[in-house]
Amino acid sequence: MKDFIFQNPTKVIFGKGSMSKLSESINPFGRKILLIYGGGSIKKNGIYSTVLRELSEFDVREFSGIEPNPRVETIRVALNKTKGFDPDFVLAVGGGSVIDATKLYCSAYHYKGDPWDFLKNPDANPTRYIPFGVVLTISATGSEMNCGSVISKHETNEKTFFKRREIFPKFSIIDPENQYSLPKNQTAYGIVDAYSHVLEQYIHNLKDVPLQNRFSEGIMLTLIENAKPLLNDLRNYTYRSNVILCATMALNNVIRMGTNEDWATHMIEHELSAYYDIPHGLGLAIITPKWMEVVIKQKIEKLAHYGMVVWGLTGSTEDVAKQSIKKTFDFFKSLGIPMSLSAINIDKEHFESISTNLAKNKIGEIPLTKVQIFEILNKCL
Repeated sequence: MKDFIFQNPTKVIFGKGSMSKLSESINPFGRKILLIYGGGSIKKNGIYSTVLRELSEFDVREFSGIEPNPRVETIRVALNKTKGFDPDFVLAVGGGSVIDATKLYCSAYHYKGDPWDFLKNPDANPTRYIPFGVVLTISATGSEMNCGSVISKHETNEKTFFKRREIFPKFSIIDPENQYSLPKNQTAYGIVDAYSHVLEQYIHNLKDVPLQNRFSEGIMLTLIENAKPLLNDLRNYTYRSNVILCATMALNNVIRMGTNEDWATHMIEHELSAYYDIPHGLGLAIITPKWMEVVIKQKIEKLAHYGMVVWGLTGSTEDVAKQSIKKTFDFFKSLGIPMSLSAINIDKEHFESISTNLAKNKIGEIPLTKVQIFEILNKCL
């Protein structure tokens, strides 16, 4: 096990009735609140009116229109429209995209340069960060309990991430009933996103991390057990709660303590969705098994361990590793997800440039070559 420092300051308020804690949770931070949300679904499912009722004693401004893959261009608009309001606190009401956009907004409001600087320069810092909280409406990215943010730049077809310890949410309100209106496809993409987060902190070559392995295996097994029952009964509180908690725990730094990580599949998906603006979970479902096929020799022992523990497979190391890849593919497919790029009308037009760019960035625990990345993409067709 490697040395590590762990700290996660986000307060999680989970369960039925947790929305009633919103006002008291914001109160210590001030009276001027900026509410950030997406395309308006929260007005249809009643969450918006509940939030405004809780914020009735505050001075509230709003900014809506955050995209599923949030763009820096939209954050620039938000900063311009709210210039001079100087919010004491920002409330993100939505899923990972809204939360990630809020993280960039809270970083850039008191910064003299362009918000994209935070994605390119680790030394970019404002005079101060605005504190923020979350009302979670989609579980997938785990952004409600971490300090990372993924942002796209539509102008140049870029998509990348930044981290700052100052952008952990102060609190996240997670009421499973707030996600009852999510359609089946969004729920499935969220399950894949959470599962993929675990895999990329689990399929590594570091030995002697049994507790971290079991944390990860527990999350994956819980997702497998609850995924199809939830998709067959979208308003089932128990199934929904179990999936939601898995998504939060998958990326709040707990399972990565003292281990190696990979993240190659996420980096490949980021490049693809920068060009094609596809749902993140959809891209991960297609890419992940093909990445496994290409790196099987590098990761064969861990893939075999994964197959034995998570999927109950038996046989030789090589056979179990191969079967574990098929099991992963079949699991994602069973959620109703199209499992090829051609099925969603994506061809190989940008494969060469994607492979070249990613190879320069040395993605993966054992950095992937340009040839390997190109092979993964072609296998996805």
